[in-house]
Amino acid sequence: MPGPSGALKRLVLGRAFATDRLSRERLPKRLALPTFSSDALSSVAYAPDQILLTLALAGVTGYVISWWVAVAVVLLMAVVVLTGLNTVREYPGGGGDYEVVRRNLHRGAGRLVGSALLVDYALTVAVSVAQAANYSSGILRVLHHHEMWVALGLIALIALVNLRGVRQSSALLAIPVYLFIAAIGVLIVLGAVQSLTGGLGRAPSADLELVADPGFSHGLTAFGGALLVLRAFSSGSAALTGVEAIGNGVPSFRPPKARNAGLVLIALGAISSVMVLGIIALAARTGVKYVEDPAHELTRGGAPVPGYQQLPVIGQIAEALSAPGSALFYAVTAVTGVVLFIAANTAFNGFPNLASVLAAAGSFPKQMRVRGDRLAYSNGIILLAAASALLVWWTGARVSVLIQMYIVGVFLSFSLGQLGMVRHFTRAIRLEIRGGMRRTLRLRRVVNVIGFVVVATVLLIVVTTKFMHGAWAALVIIALLWGLMTLIERHYASVRAQLTIPATGEGADEAAGADAAAGADVGPGTALGERELGSAPVLGPHLPGAGDEGTARPSRSHGIVLVSGLDRPTMRALSVASAARHTTLEAVAVHDEEADTRAAVERWHRLGAQVPLRVLYSPYRDISSPVLAHVRSLLSRNPRDVVIVYLPLFLVGHWWLSPLHNHSVRRLGDRLAHLPRVVVASVPWQLGRDAGPARGAPPRAGSTPATTEDHRSARRAREHARSSGLPER
Repeated sequence: MPGPSGALKRLVLGRAFATDRLSRERLPKRLALPTFSSDALSSVAYAPDQILLTLALAGVTGYVISWWVAVAVVLLMAVVVLTGLNTVREYPGGGGDYEVVRRNLHRGAGRLVGSALLVDYALTVAVSVAQAANYSSGILRVLHHHEMWVALGLIALIALVNLRGVRQSSALLAIPVYLFIAAIGVLIVLGAVQSLTGGLGRAPSADLELVADPGFSHGLTAFGGALLVLRAFSSGSAALTGVEAIGNGVPSFRPPKARNAGLVLIALGAISSVMVLGIIALAARTGVKYVEDPAHELTRGGAPVPGYQQLPVIGQIAEALSAPGSALFYAVTAVTGVVLFIAANTAFNGFPNLASVLAAAGSFPKQMRVRGDRLAYSNGIILLAAASALLVWWTGARVSVLIQMYIVGVFLSFSLGQLGMVRHFTRAIRLEIRGGMRRTLRLRRVVNVIGFVVVATVLLIVVTTKFMHGAWAALVIIALLWGLMTLIERHYASVRAQLTIPATGEGADEAAGADAAAGADVGPGTALGERELGSAPVLGPHLPGAGDEGTARPSRSHGIVLVSGLDRPTMRALSVASAARHTTLEAVAVHDEEADTRAAVERWHRLGAQVPLRVLYSPYRDISSPVLAHVRSLLSRNPRDVVIVYLPLFLVGHWWLSPLHNHSVRRLGDRLAHLPRVVVASVPWQLGRDAGPARGAPPRAGSTPATTEDHRSARRAREHARSSGLPER
């Protein structure tokens, strides 16, 4: 029976899923479109608003070119989609621009892209829920001035939905996204019909006058006007945020993954472009005015408008096409607010996947690779929720402030990603001997060269026009995160260098570094069975005096060495255990669906470890349960037997490095210590102090396997067993 905390966890998150269900957690195109495209599609709810808000500084003359700004944004969307097709085709394993840059440029550039995308995902959530809170207060006036708390509540809700599992959240959130697409389509069609028939209404702000900023009292003239237009274009480019989520999430698509991801990317670009152009056109036809501060920037007859509550652009268009308080107005406003909330779901799918890829590369804490009970990357979801909530609290959920920090990261990753793809195709062309394929590769490279020039120019525009308005904050956060990831990567590299077993024979150096890196932390699992994939004679004779009835020692002692990876700490634990001369001695490893068990067993034999290796199967990614079940099975054979469990541990030199590693072995030791007739022996390996091949060498037949220190550890384990109060034979 689970304890109170376990019961509460099951109530909130639901029953745990077995790992073999992961193969079924793949999204068809009808679910992948709303799941990975909700951010880009929902940007229609704030990208046109930001274009109009920026151009409003120049007064009504600024609105004249709003259509051309929207056209420029759509052309940029087309370039990004075309280049994105090359990315998903060439890198179907996921990772998007990060994977492209890491493989083709430099690991440092890869970390820069990873940090930029992580920051952009957090801002995506913050902007989406903040704008959703604004729509909510437009419908429910009681929420006015409480938008920040509404946004924080929405973050908690969307995090909970994602913690319950990928498929459940995707199916649940797909319906509102499709309703939003339909609602905007209805507005565009209805607006076109009313415009052709002469019955097009006027927005509630159409009769108000814009108060131009003193610096633009003469309209869009001179250098300042050009900068304002570029600033409006960079604000409207927020419509492209979320496009990168498809490249990052290719592994979540159903096969053929690359083809399905490409189709979804094309559909996203087409739908989003039509929606942006349609909203800007309707805003111009209905006379929408949208400003940052309505109390000072909108007047009627030269006087301020007291008590005026500014509705978002879509809300004003809905009122113009129907009537204030009509069913269409409430339906469009409500579904827009809901889809903004759901837009955060794109980030809650992309951020954990990207964090997992970064962790696999050693640039992020390894906890980001652990799947929770519902097969979601729970740690990544929780981290994103905390980061976005901090941004909302810091800015007071003001979209006009958050939007200034937005899109810097995504265009930084776009630029480096295009450069990486150019180098990728250059290498591929050198290796390709078929003439037709070489021409195809050259054409694809031309597309990415054009894409690099375009997005790098846009990045320069974004940084130049938004730096003093808030982009500096995003750049500082990206730089700090890049520095932190660099330090983490150096730490893991140091761990690998100290834990890797030196080459001792044929094939011993194959994957040695990988084994040490993977073995630095124990993998997850829950016991439903076991498989014994290797066996060999137990090293050393049986304990002497086993038949002496006058002794107080146990009938038999069973030694178990927990194998989390084929590294030096494990080899030392085997040496200590073999020196104790147990009745039986075996090495135990926990296997889940993601582990390459056959390769591990083959390398075990190559190392020449004269100890049988038992692999316990675990479908639920919790190592404790299978090990506990195996220990109990040994204890059940004889009430006078004792089990000694050797836990190899490595100790970091500083306390601040401890959070970078799992502590599954320590938690397992705590649980084993509560079992009767079980002795837990920790075999530490101090990073930075323990070195030399002798201490980490595997025990071999015909050799002295243990050092003096190992014999002392074994003697302490035996004395602990004798003092455990076991019955005499």
